[in-house]
Amino acid sequence: MTPSACLTRCVSVVAELSLPQNLTLLTLNTQYILAWDWDQTTTGNAVTFTAEYIAVFEMKMKKDWSRVCDGTTHTRCDLTGSDLLYLGRYMLRVRASAGGLHSHWVYKDFCPHIDASLGPPSRVELAPVGNQLEVNICGPLTSTQGSMKAPVGNQLDVNISDPLTSTQGSMEDHIPSLYYHILYWSRSDDPQGLNPKVEVSSENLVTLPELEAWTWYCVMVQSRYDYYNKTSGYTAPQCMQTEGDTPYWQIFLYFLVSMVVCFLFVLLPSYAAFRFYRVLKYAFYPSIQLPAHIQEYLCDSSPGSDIPRLLTAKAELCSPPSELEQDSGRHSRQGSGDSGVYSTEGGSAQQGRSGGESIRRDQEVDSWQTLEQVKMEEIGRESTDERVLDEGVVDVGV
Repeated sequence: MTPSACLTRCVSVVAELSLPQNLTLLTLNTQYILAWDWDQTTTGNAVTFTAEYIAVFEMKMKKDWSRVCDGTTHTRCDLTGSDLLYLGRYMLRVRASAGGLHSHWVYKDFCPHIDASLGPPSRVELAPVGNQLEVNICGPLTSTQGSMKAPVGNQLDVNISDPLTSTQGSMEDHIPSLYYHILYWSRSDDPQGLNPKVEVSSENLVTLPELEAWTWYCVMVQSRYDYYNKTSGYTAPQCMQTEGDTPYWQIFLYFLVSMVVCFLFVLLPSYAAFRFYRVLKYAFYPSIQLPAHIQEYLCDSSPGSDIPRLLTAKAELCSPPSELEQDSGRHSRQGSGDSGVYSTEGGSAQQGRSGGESIRRDQEVDSWQTLEQVKMEEIGRESTDERVLDEGVVDVGV
């Protein structure tokens, strides 16, 4: 076989393997993904793909292609980690391989600063300042995932966690003329945001004018680059209420609420505790006394009465014992006899002895009274009739 015939046969074999179709780029800021279509019905074998790139200015000097994906079964190849210059121009190519055969290369011209899509701001913070609303804008992001934080004081922070570029940089470093298109509207007047107001600024701190106090406003921000007519999508609507002087009706409402809370949690429990105390006191310590005739009936102290008697703490348990009274009578008679004998003696001696005798008599009376009280408690269980009889005998003896 001649060399020309072999070359013709090889070209025909290669031509039998179809080409990748519809090369497209999925881009956002500095993230680049090359994708293509493939009809699997064209071959029964497993197909792999190879993707390479080269700077356009290098194609005339040397064709040293940089291989990114080799033998992949996916119909896409990520070029983000290839460190492509944002202002550069590159040539991309893809081919298919199956059963030792290769298809022709399919080429795609790519300029990141022209073809790459621009992302929205990475974060939008709303902070009320009197009757105005400050909008703090950060650079564009590389994805639309984000999270919302709870309000801190009078501020509402909305942070998007994804990096701005593949190298954690700001897109403003690549696009110095980047600016922002801000839409804002009152949520009460225009809930759907159909007629928003527009504010355009290239600054990162923007103050929205002509806002009403104590009104909810919603804000959306878009990134723009006019040189290549690039516009991003809008951020999700973020809403916040402006501040102002507190209205009188709101102050009065707060006062009423505080009074109700004070009544429910302070006065009402105190009143309930007081009523409970009154019920207990009435049950265990009633203020109503027994009638006078019932008290006389219970306190009847006549000797012949068989009715139970109520004794007070100061009541006498029994009458004085007869023995003490007899001793008292004898001492009285003896004292009177002694006083008659002592009266015949001299005046001075008689006065001295009568004074000493009176002192001893007082001491004896005190001791007798003490002894009498002790004995009264010991014989308190004797019957009343016997005590009356003893008293009659004592009187006869005297």
